[in-house]
Order: sequence, then structure tokens, then C-alpha cells
Amino acid sequence: MSLKQRVLNTMKSRETESDFELYVTRTPGYLWALFFRALHIHPIAVTLLSIVIGTASGFFFWKDDLRWNIVGMLLLIWANWYDCADGQLARMTGKKTLIGRILDGFAGDVWFFSIYVFLTLRLTPQWGIWIWLLCAWAGFHCHAQQCAIADYYRNVHLWFLFGDEGSELATSKQERQEMQSMKWHSTQWFHKLYLFFYIHYTERQERQCPAFQSFYARLRLCYPTDIPADLRERFLQQSRPLMKYTNILTFDTRVAVLFISLLVGQPWIYPVFECTVLEALRFYTIRRHEAFCRTFEQELA
Repeated sequence: MSLKQRVLNTMKSRETESDFELYVTRTPGYLWALFFRALHIHPIAVTLLSIVIGTASGFFFWKDDLRWNIVGMLLLIWANWYDCADGQLARMTGKKTLIGRILDGFAGDVWFFSIYVFLTLRLTPQWGIWIWLLCAWAGFHCHAQQCAIADYYRNVHLWFLFGDEGSELATSKQERQEMQSMKWHSTQWFHKLYLFFYIHYTERQERQCPAFQSFYARLRLCYPTDIPADLRERFLQQSRPLMKYTNILTFDTRVAVLFISLLVGQPWIYPVFECTVLEALRFYTIRRHEAFCRTFEQELA
């Protein structure tokens, strides 16, 4: 079996990954996963390493020194490889845990919090309080909303492609019912705590796409066990073109712009890009997705 095929076997779906991710991110991540498996290192340890390395990268963006900035870029690339490796390693070894899933989702947030803080400190002498307001809006609102909807639409696509077993798609109502069925004074307390916070994340995703929520609810009502193959494929045909936008809204494109802004010595470009170009793309992607969801719901009426 070729290296490419082995990498593909560790991915959730080729349809939700770009060629850039396959060759530049997933393949190095897979090679690191093989290395960690040979050393019998647990996926959680790899995740923790990615958090440390990614957080450290932000520090090297503080100084207006290209040599420092390049070190930060390399650290962020390294952290992203480990972020890919931990999931691939977990699938290879079967060592999938709730805490590993939590830390994996937490990692990118910690990296970018560090990056925003140090970019803001760097730009404060020139921008004053305005750079704090800009980066707070870019990070806590724009970045968070963009990544949330991109993650959600990927899971929607995977659900139509593979069903419940191949996707992490769940409604906040389902998660709340699961949480309420658990007891705080039991061994389930940690899972219950996780769901308590994760419900709010899911609700934030759902609020961005009300037409899909209405369509999905009617779809499950009409077809509680199995969706017709024709409907499934027609939905996927509409969803596939949007997967490239979900890739842009997550890691690769925003990091490319971050690196370019640092190389030209104008790091303010990065938060402005998130607040303008990526926000426009988020609205466009949602508008496209909501439009065909309304059409499909009308078919079921």
C-alpha cells in the first residue's frame, strides 16, 4: 500500500480535506504518528506537546524581528503536524478517550489566543487601545464563529456521506438529554461536565444555520431510520462545493495570511483579514448552505 493510501486510511473523508491538507499537513502528521506509535507514546501526550509548541509560537511573534517571527512560524507548523498526528495515532492504536477529544478541540484555541495576545502587545505602541478592540473582535467573535460553522458543515457533510457512525453531528437537544441522564456523583461526572460546556458550542453552531435545523428536524421525522439514497446524494452534490470554503475558514488560509503579514512586517493585516475577508466568506457559505436546505425542506413538506 502506498504512503498516500495509508494516509487516506487515517482520514475521516477525502471529501472534506483539500490537496494541500493531504500533502502538507496530513502526510507529515501521519509520519509523526508512526514515530509516536513506535515509541508507544499515548495520543494525549502528543496533544499536550502540540498545545505547548503552538502556544510558544505566539511568543515569537511579539518582537518586530523576522528571525524570531520565522521561528514562530516553524513552531506553529510543527504544532499543527502534532495536532494531526494525535488523531491519526488514536485511530491507529484505538486509544480514543474523551479527555483526548476535549484537549484536541482545545489546542487550536490556546494557540490562537497566544498569537492574538502577542500580536496585540507588539502593535499596542502604534495602535493603542484600538488594536485590543480589533483583536478581541477578530478572535472571540470572527475566528470563533468561522471555525464553529466550518466544523459544523463538515460534520453535516460527513453525516450525509456516512451516517451516524461516520460523523460527530448531534443536536444540542440530544446532548442536553444525554447530560441530564448522567449523575454528578458518579464516574460519569467528567463526561457530564464536558457536555455542559459543549452544549453551548453546539447551540452557537445551530444559531448560525436555522434553515438547516428546520430541514434536519423534518428529515429525521420523515425518515427516522434511513434517508433515501437519492436525497442523500443530491444533498452531497450541493454540499461538496462548499467544503473548500470550510477549509479556508479553518487553519491553512488564515495561517498563510498570518505568515505573509509577518514577513512583510505588517501583522495588523491578519486580524483585519479575519474581520473582513473571512467574515464575508462565512456569510456567503452560510447563505449558500441555507438556500439549498430550504429547497430540500420544501420537498419534504
